[in-house]
Amino acid sequence: MNNKNNIYVINEVAMRLLKIRATGLPLFDKVCEIDFVASQRVSCDDAEKMNLIFSKGSKKYYSSNVISFIGINASGKTTILKLISFVCKMLNNEGINHISCNEIIDGMQEDGEVVFDTYFNVEKYIYLLQTHIVKEKTGFAIKDEFLKVKSFDKVKNKADIFEFDDAKTVLVRNSNEAFLLDDVSIIVACNKKIKDPLFFTEMLEYTNINRLSISEDCPPELIAFFDPGVEYLHIRNNVKDVDICLKFKGKDEIVLNQFQELNRYLSSGTIKGINTFLKAIKTFEVGGYLIVDEIENHFNHEIVSTLIRFYFDEKVNSHGATLLFSTHYAEILDEFERNDNIYIVRNRKGITAENLSSILKRNDVKKSEAYESGLLEGTVPMYDAYIDLKKSIIHSRQEDRG
Repeated sequence: MNNKNNIYVINEVAMRLLKIRATGLPLFDKVCEIDFVASQRVSCDDAEKMNLIFSKGSKKYYSSNVISFIGINASGKTTILKLISFVCKMLNNEGINHISCNEIIDGMQEDGEVVFDTYFNVEKYIYLLQTHIVKEKTGFAIKDEFLKVKSFDKVKNKADIFEFDDAKTVLVRNSNEAFLLDDVSIIVACNKKIKDPLFFTEMLEYTNINRLSISEDCPPELIAFFDPGVEYLHIRNNVKDVDICLKFKGKDEIVLNQFQELNRYLSSGTIKGINTFLKAIKTFEVGGYLIVDEIENHFNHEIVSTLIRFYFDEKVNSHGATLLFSTHYAEILDEFERNDNIYIVRNRKGITAENLSSILKRNDVKKSEAYESGLLEGTVPMYDAYIDLKKSIIHSRQEDRG
């Protein structure tokens, strides 16, 4: 790894994502690009619900605090969240062979490669980390990689943020360096200089498994929000095991030894609610990113709306944390006043994610109606598939009668 000059300085502040671009992923149609920077005009009212990245004179650049991915079943929403998770974990020094969601790069041809362009900023500097991943006999390896940097002073408009042709290359991967594992990004050198690196947490493993995962007492206000009949939920860590103490109002305390036993006493919505909101509260404390797949699972609409509104509230979310989630339900989109923090996910000849602002120019169109009407194309189940299913059901019933 070569340091070409000494101009590159990372100050002691947290890293913030600006864009992820992935090329060559087996399940995707060409390039997948997720942009965290607002593409539409930001009004004074909008600004209160967004994160100011930097300002230059009268120009201000913002990122979204909530980004949603919506699509029909099997459109690729979960895969896109795994893509974002993969990049976040790579930025946090995890070896790509050990990242839990590295199946997104599985299926790569022996002579193929996947390229990730990750744009991020730390204080007044913007960085581009380009990572080339190949498949080898023993697993995946990073073949080539470089890091470029430039100052925000070079930015005149949004397009300039992602223009790096004239930027300084400050780190280049060197395969001869024995200390650097071949599946760990060179970003590890930068993270040593950052006091608060990228904070990231996800709930992808809880999409189909609903179990409580906490290591300390549940805040009484949180448990009361989901189940007002509960007086407290305490966690006592003993030398050999854990005591889970649950007390309903007017009842004796219940002591359990395993978290799955709570499923007998608490609703699935309460369990998911505690898990999700505790992780959200952590991001509010330090900034960072929370990924939730199928956010409506076990939740009613009002609880989902509450979580989204917390991320939009600058008093709650004072550090500019970001919620990324997938959903099947168009009604959730009506929580958004803007179009540029919504992605329409489709899977035709491969997965694509299209920003709603490039399809729907007006913010005042009701988003759920546009989605459900088919105006956006590929957002409602195919009519031919519906007819075939209907005929099949009718035919099977006729055979049963005959």
